[in-house]
Amino acid sequence: MSRQNRSLLDDLAALPWWYNVILAAVVYLVLKYVLPSIDFQVPLYRGLASASPGLAPVIAGVLLLVAFISALTARKKGELLERQNSVASIENINWREFEYLVSEAYRRKGYAVTECGGAGPDGGVDLELRKNGETLFVQCKHYRIKKVGVKIIRELYGVVASENATGGIVITSGTFTQEAIDFARGNPLELVDGKGLFRLISEVQKKQKQAQHSVH
Repeated sequence: MSRQNRSLLDDLAALPWWYNVILAAVVYLVLKYVLPSIDFQVPLYRGLASASPGLAPVIAGVLLLVAFISALTARKKGELLERQNSVASIENINWREFEYLVSEAYRRKGYAVTECGGAGPDGGVDLELRKNGETLFVQCKHYRIKKVGVKIIRELYGVVASENATGGIVITSGTFTQEAIDFARGNPLELVDGKGLFRLISEVQKKQKQAQHSVH
């Protein structure tokens, strides 16, 4: 999993925007009022406590900016998911949007999603899904024509086994070779092709649910 290039701000931006708003408020109160009220005996700590009120608005402001970026990103992902109306529309987005699409779909299914920050369209594990004590590793393959072969499935299985994860999911806008399907069948792996992904997206689309409610 390629997380070595991620910073703390990257991790914070991946959280829901309201996490960062709450964190900003807590950090501001602690730096502005709590730390200065403590009688530290160590000179270093005493100096930090005396400087903390001036740092409070700066750090809180940075966290609020991260919250704003997180909110914009969440909105972008939601709009991207709602726009999908066929397998062809999924094929026409780029690989980064494909990862956004998959992550939003699983968030709406109730999973806590961690975006691992793959370095490119063929980076390692792209997403970590957590729900009910289970951990699933997801690899996204945005192929329009090419079939996903067994090599990629074996590699994901190796990561799942080494990290003691519950299982793995390979998702593609295309299809899988028969060898890949056969290998996954005997292991804790799920293969989702373009048609399967579109079914998943349709299940969690708000416009789909609104249409169903209007019929009833």
